[in-house]
Amino acid sequence: MLVWVIYDITENRIRQKVSDCCKSYGLYRVQKSVFLGDLNSNDRDSLALECEELIDTEKDSVYVFPMDEQSFKQVKLIGQAFDKELVSDEVLTKFF
Repeated sequence: MLVWVIYDITENRIRQKVSDCCKSYGLYRVQKSVFLGDLNSNDRDSLALECEELIDTEKDSVYVFPMDEQSFKQVKLIGQAFDKELVSDEVLTKFF
């Protein structure tokens, strides 16, 4: 299932570790603190646990949002903040 990972982390070192963790699961960076990719439920749960171990839950946050194909097709990209090359029809075909 397609998964969005969005985070807000105060320390650069921890932020880099979470970014590296997302990349290790094969997720694609679509913004500085936003990743997108296809994960099965076990990997999604493992990623969430790894992130929880890395962050300070008192001041940091990581969101892992599963999204079905129908909902993803309805996503609208607005403004310049998105890397439109990463989130394009070409990448969509990798997920579905």
